[in-house]
Amino acid sequence: MSVFEIAALLVTLSALFGWINLRFLRLPHTIGLLAMALSASLLLLLLQKIVPGLEVAPALRGVLEEIDFYSALMEGMLSLLLFAGALHVDLDLLKDQKWPIAAMASIGVVISTAVIGVALWLAAGALGLDLSLPWALVFGALISPTDPVAVLGLLKTIDVPETIKAKIAGESLFNDGVALVAFSVLVTIAMVSGDQHYPSVIGTAEFLLYEGAGSAVFGLATGWIAYRAMLAVDDHIVEILISVAVCLATYTLCHRLHLSGPIAVVVTGLLIGNHGAEHAMSEKVEEYLFAFWEVVDEMLNSVLFLLIGLEVLVIAFAPENAWIVLAAIPIVLAGRFVSVSIPISLLSLRRAFSAGAIPILTWGGLRGGVSVALALSLPDGPAKPMLLTATYAVVIFSVIVQGLTMKRVIGWTQRRAKA
Repeated sequence: MSVFEIAALLVTLSALFGWINLRFLRLPHTIGLLAMALSASLLLLLLQKIVPGLEVAPALRGVLEEIDFYSALMEGMLSLLLFAGALHVDLDLLKDQKWPIAAMASIGVVISTAVIGVALWLAAGALGLDLSLPWALVFGALISPTDPVAVLGLLKTIDVPETIKAKIAGESLFNDGVALVAFSVLVTIAMVSGDQHYPSVIGTAEFLLYEGAGSAVFGLATGWIAYRAMLAVDDHIVEILISVAVCLATYTLCHRLHLSGPIAVVVTGLLIGNHGAEHAMSEKVEEYLFAFWEVVDEMLNSVLFLLIGLEVLVIAFAPENAWIVLAAIPIVLAGRFVSVSIPISLLSLRRAFSAGAIPILTWGGLRGGVSVALALSLPDGPAKPMLLTATYAVVIFSVIVQGLTMKRVIGWTQRRAKA
């Protein structure tokens, strides 16, 4: 199939499943799409077992195998999704919560990677599975970042205290950069052998600084250029085109300059969505531009979660990995709890936090397409099927179970605070 035919199929399925969900299931949009796509995939696999001659599942599997999930998300969709998400975030609230966000998006990712990696390594050893500590830490790195697409989609559907909403949104927007660096370094460590050298601590720290601070400065620069261009005109078509251009150009140039595209495009989106909206846009332009990006956000969200649900058709699930999957879910939750508790507890010595911040931040740390894409990008080897299966299970549990029960967790924490 051509790229256009594949895109047409995915958008059509997204629209169909979205209509069915809105008409009958009434689940949050992305959760409903994921649940329906997953159910359809499992039904097709079951029908294939019952009726071996049925060619629907193999045909759809063939289409999905033509899609490079990693490239489609990390080198295409993610730039637009992050820009759209950052565009709608209140920068003042983000500034007010800058220290918790910075701590969770940096130190929290490192803590989570270590806790999850070591725990999974011990669990695999206890279950008699062959999983080395370096590859277990790779899993910790790829599963630690909260997914901005899943998190921001969830926050649209539930009532969360503003300060906690800012922490969850800000962390999800900025922790991808740290996690991607940690993932790259740990994959290199896991693959080295013989006389090859491990990455140095100083080199890794310099890389993190270059990727983090350098990417933020670059995003600020491109955002300022776009802001000045918008300030000079008053036309909603041209200004929407400028916003699309700066999003795509920033992300593409970062790839060429070995900077973090996710961090840069988030900074650009925050600048355009706040300073740009206040000073460079008329009321009409602001209305059109934000409506345009909301449509882009929802459409790409729909396609992404549809793809996650359909990927079950192409992922090989080995029965011997079932126990590690069951262990991975509580391990990831425990790692999230520790990575949230330590920064928040330390910062609470100097400032007060909303009641129930730790349990809400723990349960609201959804995983999504970024983790699946990183797992699919792992080099072929004995560890990949196990880590891919565990990643997929954690993402499905995170989006469906945690997403659907988040409102209850918030209610529970608020009742507990009043008691």
